[in-house]
Amino acid sequence: MERNVIGKNTIIVGEIKSDGDFRIDGTLEGNLTIKGKVIIGAAGIVKGNISASTADIEGETSGQLKVIKTLTVKAMAKISGDVVVGKLSIEPGATFNASCVMKGFAKEENKPDEKQSQSKKQPQKTFK
Repeated sequence: MERNVIGKNTIIVGEIKSDGDFRIDGTLEGNLTIKGKVIIGAAGIVKGNISASTADIEGETSGQLKVIKTLTVKAMAKISGDVVVGKLSIEPGATFNASCVMKGFAKEENKPDEKQSQSKKQPQKTFK
C-alpha cells in the first residue's frame, strides 16, 4: 500500500482522503479520512477530524478521532476532543484530554453479559 507524507514545516489547509497510509510530520488544518494507517509524528499537528483503520500518534490532535482498530498514543502525544476506537493503548506521559468510547470492546462486553444473565437465571431456579 502507498504511504503519503506531509513533511515538517509544511502546512496544509483542507480535507484529505486516501486509501493508503498517511504520515504527518507537518500541520494539517482540516479533516483526514483514510482507509489505512495514520501516523502523526512528534512534530505533527492535526486540527480537525481524523478517521482511520489504525493510528499511532506522537504529536498533537484536536477534533474527533475515529479509529476502527487500534489507537496507539505515544508518550509525547497531546490529544483533545472526542475519541472512538476499537482498542486503545496509551504510553505513560501522554496527554489525553478526550471523551473516549471503545466500540469494539462494547460489542464484546454485551455478549458475555447476555450469557451471564442466562446462566444466573438457571442456578436461581435450581436453588429455589
